Amino acid sequence: MKFASVLSVLGALTAVSAVQVNPLPAPRNITWGSSGPIQINHLKLKGHHSPVVIQAWERAWETIITLRWVPAAVEAPFASYPAFPTSTPASKARRAPSAIHNVDIQVVDNDADLQHGVDESYTLVVANGGIRIKAQTVWGVLHAFTTLQQIIISDGKNGLIIEQPVKINDAPLFPYRGIMMDTGRNFITVPKIFEQIDGMALSKLNVLHWHLDDAQSWPMQMRSYPEMTKDAYSPREIYSERDMRRVQAYARARGVRVIPEVDMPGHSASGWQQVDPEIVACANTWWSNDVWEEHTALEPNPGQLDIIYPKTYEVVNNVYQELSNIFGDNFFHVGGDEIQTNCYNFSTHVTKWFAEDPSRTYRDLAQYWVDHSLPIFRSVGDHRRLMMWEDMAIATESAHHVPKDIVMQSWNSGDGNIKKLTSSGYDVVVSSSDFLYLDCGHGGFVTNDARYNEQLNTAGGVTFNYGGSGGSWCAPYKTWQRIYDYDFLTNLTASEAKHVIGAEAPLWAEQVDDVTISSAFWPRAAALGELVWSGNRDAAGKKRTNNLTQRILNFREYLVANGVMATALVPKYCLQHPHSCGLDRNQTVIS
Repeated sequence: MKFASVLSVLGALTAVSAVQVNPLPAPRNITWGSSGPIQINHLKLKGHHSPVVIQAWERAWETIITLRWVPAAVEAPFASYPAFPTSTPASKARRAPSAIHNVDIQVVDNDADLQHGVDESYTLVVANGGIRIKAQTVWGVLHAFTTLQQIIISDGKNGLIIEQPVKINDAPLFPYRGIMMDTGRNFITVPKIFEQIDGMALSKLNVLHWHLDDAQSWPMQMRSYPEMTKDAYSPREIYSERDMRRVQAYARARGVRVIPEVDMPGHSASGWQQVDPEIVACANTWWSNDVWEEHTALEPNPGQLDIIYPKTYEVVNNVYQELSNIFGDNFFHVGGDEIQTNCYNFSTHVTKWFAEDPSRTYRDLAQYWVDHSLPIFRSVGDHRRLMMWEDMAIATESAHHVPKDIVMQSWNSGDGNIKKLTSSGYDVVVSSSDFLYLDCGHGGFVTNDARYNEQLNTAGGVTFNYGGSGGSWCAPYKTWQRIYDYDFLTNLTASEAKHVIGAEAPLWAEQVDDVTISSAFWPRAAALGELVWSGNRDAAGKKRTNNLTQRILNFREYLVANGVMATALVPKYCLQHPHSCGLDRNQTVIS
């Protein structure tokens, strides 16, 4: 076997133009050899392995032999594009490719659970003697398989090859790498959820944050309160306990954790109101976004848990305990975002509480929620770690004191809020809306909106439609380049940066259902996958956005081939000539 000198992936991606396919996300270190292609025959696992590894290998091998993958995007910029396969220095020699038959796997700890911080590293070596994978845990082995899937390609005839010998040493930069799926605004069927998990596994994203419900619907079947699903959209749009467990099992088999979220106390009407209408404040009011001073919600329909009503906590406890028994991850997301103060003007319990002590403020009310709900959330055991949206800690009406062991999900004001949270000692998951919100840029969904009734642009002005937001508060649309270029550790000290445990791309579902969810997530979420797996900069500190171009265009095709209905990113001409479609002739302009 002949390897080049060890290179980091950051250099190797540009150094090896001889191979047609480099994996996404880019490994931390990859070294391609130059002795020529290796023929892949029927690969078999050597030795005895856990069911997780065996089943993952069976899926990977079935994918490899079924797809016989042919990369479409060619790396070399402004070159003539030869017929597949691209020749390599060694393949010009007149000798048959060497063949391998075995996959040798070594796992140090077969029993490590799929929880936050588990070791996901792996080493993958492909040489004439076979394929060798070494990992600390089975979850690293699964990542090695997804890498191997991408680099085994068609030889242009009836066979399969790996273009050159290769050595990969790989591990993620961040332990939390996720997407958020919202099934409260529109129902997503279990098969479509599986499809998103497939895309995540291929992208090495390891957290599915499942925003289960919202004010609009309650789709989870509850033994404690069966009546809650009266606020599901229909009897067909309900997740049974079996469904929720199936999603977790499917995800776990692919190295993906499922973190549930029940948003509380805001965004809470459906379901709760079926148990006791007094639990929900302002549920039957007009949401009044046309008169901001009177609004009770940011979107229809309004509703928030009544923080002062004692029965609220009884019901919250029973729902939370039941869902904690269903969902096995140590993390549980308890919401905490966008509490609307005007909503509580409709609560006799809250207004009486304020009247009893005129010095009380809405920050005191938020603190009341924290003080009374956290004992419930912590009661399931010492293993439980809570997540909240950042609002509860830093919004205008935030609580006075939120414990520092709660993970904060930061969604507003970019690196400003990230610094504010990390400097205060919170661990943070980055979801900055300016960079990572995947639902942005599609215009408003509310109807009877007179702002769209514009016939002409105002002279030189920026209006709601012409040059304005177009009705989307977080416009414009976040392209894969916008996502990938996000340096979310900017301006953080070393100690603050250690508090950033990862990032997540949310997809709020007001305009998303089974038909559109995959195209909304993919392949943009794969750009986040690389950002949090190996970063967006090379060894010299320069951004490698342009180097991602060929790989993400290929990866989109690979997702579709694997049944993940990812949207097209470019005209097919650009797929076949990826660097001919750059805005700037200077291929290193992004640095």
